[in-house]
Amino acid sequence: MRFIEAFTNFGKESKWKWTNFLMELKRLDRTQYIILIFLTVASIFMLLPIVYIFNHAFKPLHELFLFPPTFIVQNPTFQNFIELMSLTSSAFVPVSRYIFNSVVVTVLATIAMVVTSALCAYALSKHPFPGAKLVFSLIMISLLFVPQVLQIPRYVVVQNLGIMNSYWGHVLPVIAMPVGVFLMKQFIDQVPNELLEAAKLDGASEFGIFLRIVMPIVTPAIATIGIISFQSAWSNVETSQLFMQDESMKTLPYYMMSLTANLANTVARQGAAAAGALFMFLPQFIIFLFFQRKVIATMAHSGIK
Repeated sequence: MRFIEAFTNFGKESKWKWTNFLMELKRLDRTQYIILIFLTVASIFMLLPIVYIFNHAFKPLHELFLFPPTFIVQNPTFQNFIELMSLTSSAFVPVSRYIFNSVVVTVLATIAMVVTSALCAYALSKHPFPGAKLVFSLIMISLLFVPQVLQIPRYVVVQNLGIMNSYWGHVLPVIAMPVGVFLMKQFIDQVPNELLEAAKLDGASEFGIFLRIVMPIVTPAIATIGIISFQSAWSNVETSQLFMQDESMKTLPYYMMSLTANLANTVARQGAAAAGALFMFLPQFIIFLFFQRKVIATMAHSGIK
């Protein structure tokens, strides 16, 4: 009964939203209609890569090499995924180990990046200290450096810390996140100082203020930073290449890259490469779909003071 009632309420709500949408369309003038049509066409155009990667993974081998290439698969097949599984079954380290490493590293790295970004932004925003503006400027300047510049310093630091071939070797080099500090600081700047002072008068501790007042207010920024962190940690191959000599400590993206390496001008494993690309893309796509509203809210408010 509860399921039927919930389904009925969902239908009524959807009908109300659709009616409200049609009423809003009737109120638009000619210029707004042109803008709406343009944005609709642009949205469809931006969806094409996503549609392509899904169709490409299900193409049989002869469709993968058609010229001119086809956008929509004509004879979908699961042979590419079967080929991918057959390649992984013959590996020295089971693919489940790579998946486990990727899940552990992604979860730990995402949590670490969100927490460190929030703590750093809170200190810069609500507890200005001598040189705080200089520190924030240096954090923004760090965005100008390409990742290749930092590879040798990171390797030296990781080696001196003795965390090679460990999960800490995956997590610690990627904790620093300048974009996360920037987005989080823009949100925390909007939290009224009077609210924090009132909490202090009520006896709240500094950590309690940060955890119970500031963090709930900046939830959209947390979700956005979480998505960015998840995407960077899930697709990261640098730590596996530089800091992991033990094959059992490497992650799934590195394994997928090793399977599809040097395939640009060959026919072999192209189907497996297409299936692997979809397999790597799908978790990021699902996470983004769940938190897309938070991302839009963050981008809309990141420049508002």
